Amino acid sequence: MLIPIGFIIVTLSVFGGFSLAGGHLGPLYQPTEVLMIVGAAVGSFIAANNFKAIKATLRTTSKLKRTTKYDKETYMELMALQYKLLTKARRDGMLAIERDIDNPEESALFSDYPKIQNDPMIMGFLTDYLRLMISGNMDPHQIDELMEHEIDAFEHEAHIPADALYKVGDALPAFGIVAAVMGVIKALSSADSGAAEMGVMIAHALVGTFLGILLAYGFVNPLSSRIDRQVAEAVKMLQCIRVTLLASLNGYAPQLSVEFGRKALHTAERPTFTELEEHVRSAKGTGTGGA
Repeated sequence: MLIPIGFIIVTLSVFGGFSLAGGHLGPLYQPTEVLMIVGAAVGSFIAANNFKAIKATLRTTSKLKRTTKYDKETYMELMALQYKLLTKARRDGMLAIERDIDNPEESALFSDYPKIQNDPMIMGFLTDYLRLMISGNMDPHQIDELMEHEIDAFEHEAHIPADALYKVGDALPAFGIVAAVMGVIKALSSADSGAAEMGVMIAHALVGTFLGILLAYGFVNPLSSRIDRQVAEAVKMLQCIRVTLLASLNGYAPQLSVEFGRKALHTAERPTFTELEEHVRSAKGTGTGGA
């Protein structure tokens, strides 16, 4: 919702301000300039990326309607779920949660937290490393290195769409200049026209520069920045899981392990110690058989 609101504000501010200043919108309608600028940008995007990057960008932009995917409530659910899993494992042994990990869609523990259960990224990361913990064949240092490597790989791959859009945004002003230069060439090739007609053609040519800059800094670059924010949110979620599991591997009690995870969050989404403690207490009597 914030994306279309932002685009509407950009459009109304630019064109509304132009109109209020006494300008006429008619001369700004130059479909051939738009064709040259947008067409060149799309062509350069295709030429600069492989099919994997192109598909990743298209998939990512289709998800930009989400305003905040990982909020405070989601983190509370994650930490309560981890508390339940670690408590059950500490009380009954790691093998006690094996069935929950292998079939999370049928697990009473996971079903209490639909936001987490319906997120493939969180579920994949959490269940994979719980399986490694169940195996008992890796020490905490090895698991930590593996988690860091996976998070780094995820972050690098997730930044591909943002990087691709940034490059397109950086190129758009140049494509606008190209369109403007071609318009000027067209105007100068009609030097025998009157001064008034030449002025109109020059004005039309300058629209290209205007459109290139507007599309770059008003639309494309904000989208790439938004993708960056989403990647940062996802990485922070994985880091929260990592810190919590490592604390458990190092022998801390489930409630303290969850506190480690809380400290890894940004302050904007981080619940207070009291909030988390109350949330964990409410989780003790549900889904863990009194754990």
